[in-house]
Amino acid sequence: MADTSPLASWFGLRELAAEDSAFVRLWRGFMTARVMIALVLLALLGAMYAIASAPVEGWLILMCCAYLVAALAVRTLASPRIQGHALDAQWMSTIGVDLLVFAALQFMQAGGISYNPLFALPLLLASVLGSLLLALGTAAAITLLLLVDAWLASLHLDTASRFLQAGLTGTGFFIVALLANQLATRLVREEQRARQSQQAARVQIEVNELVIEALSDGVLVVDDNGIVRAANPAAQGLLGSPADRRTTPFVLAAEPAWHPLIELARLTFLRRTAQVADVDISEAALGARRLHVRTRLTATHDAAAESLCVMFLEDLREMEARLRTEKLAAMGRMSAAVAHEIRNPLAAITQANALLDEDLTQPGQKRLTLMVRQNAQRLAQIVEEILDLSRVQHEGMARSSPLLDLDAAVSAACTDWGRQTACGERLRVDLHGHGSQVAFEPDHLRRVLVNLLDNALRYASPQAGSIRVSTETTTSGQAGLRVWSDGAQLEQTVQRHLFEPFFSSESRSSGLGLYICRELCERHGALIGYQRATQAGAGRPREGNEFFVTFRQRTPAPASAARFDTIRA
Repeated sequence: MADTSPLASWFGLRELAAEDSAFVRLWRGFMTARVMIALVLLALLGAMYAIASAPVEGWLILMCCAYLVAALAVRTLASPRIQGHALDAQWMSTIGVDLLVFAALQFMQAGGISYNPLFALPLLLASVLGSLLLALGTAAAITLLLLVDAWLASLHLDTASRFLQAGLTGTGFFIVALLANQLATRLVREEQRARQSQQAARVQIEVNELVIEALSDGVLVVDDNGIVRAANPAAQGLLGSPADRRTTPFVLAAEPAWHPLIELARLTFLRRTAQVADVDISEAALGARRLHVRTRLTATHDAAAESLCVMFLEDLREMEARLRTEKLAAMGRMSAAVAHEIRNPLAAITQANALLDEDLTQPGQKRLTLMVRQNAQRLAQIVEEILDLSRVQHEGMARSSPLLDLDAAVSAACTDWGRQTACGERLRVDLHGHGSQVAFEPDHLRRVLVNLLDNALRYASPQAGSIRVSTETTTSGQAGLRVWSDGAQLEQTVQRHLFEPFFSSESRSSGLGLYICRELCERHGALIGYQRATQAGAGRPREGNEFFVTFRQRTPAPASAARFDTIRA
């Protein structure tokens, strides 16, 4: 069985070599050398035969012609296949043919010339492109041929010098075979390491490019001439609009708005240290933008190597938004703890005020207790909203939401809310869900609807039908809930922050109601939004503010499960 170890042959594989490998280049070089030697032999013997300066047999010239044809055929038609230990057809067509031709020339001593140096070609071919066993075998075959030649010569001349010469030449061929094979094996190892390192570097470059492309921060690579060598999509977006995307390289000085970046890069190269600054980039199309820029110089191990300035760009608005989010999260945790501690003293104040109100008879004192009761109720509502926010943030989704009849749940919640707020005439409920069932917790849906109704009551007019709640089901089975009020249109700045925590357009509101609605809807896969909508009334249509909730569409249950539920019912 042939040896399949990594050092058994070039690259350790029995397959066609790659076109750019050293094996292919060496193979082609050896095949070209065989063609050149064949041409030289043919020209030499042909010249000696033509001028008859030395006795040359005609069949030797024919043999050289055949050798030239064989060498040309292998060079042009054969593919560079890695050789192993076996004496395959490729070995016979190269090394074997060379040994036979050169041995015939040596035995005949054509023109009185010694052809021993020609045996170096097949020996190097076997040593460099083959295994150690093939190289030593070739050296042994050459030595045997030289000894046979010496024996034939001794039959006529009776001299021992030919045997000594053949032995020394054979020993030299063995040493050359061993050294050449060891050097070739070492080169194989080095090329394998180089290819592995190149592959690892290529993979690392691809990973780095993917990471840089996906970064939310902008990355610019600038040389000392102000030319941008590379820029990721985030940097392109921060520097200009998507329609103005530039292909690298490009010059920073091409846009006047980028001059602060040029100055920062110049300082980085001049001081050879990292720089941090906030710069303003103003363009007519996009307006003014503030960027937080950090620069770094690439490390160079050679003083003559070029260093590059890497700029990290970050939008200050996004940084401020993240800081606000972190502050809000910390404030929410602190507020929940404070609200929990306030609830018990607040209940005591409310109870004491109620007991005091029972003993008072003067109208002025009654007004004071009324003020205490109203503000205590307001504080209690704020505390409850903050605690609701804490519950929403910490509630898990371990179990799936139950199926809820939308019309029945909305009707019950609206009836209770209208009774508690005494807004029965102002509230109109239109149920068109047609028995739709939605995946929602009953308490969570009631909380969403009550928060939306409280918000509508705050801005609605005192007219009848100023608050409307409706349910609907589309033809595709999508269920929805709408809460409309005839309040004035909200400003654009208010609309952008409607569902953010602690945001409110009124000083007497905690700003948590709509945020809690959004959190609960997202938890159950529903979508909540705001729009300006028109409702038809008894008179002319009225415009108002509408909050809509689109519930997650139910996945149809398998037929077997449906039959089981029917039988169980």
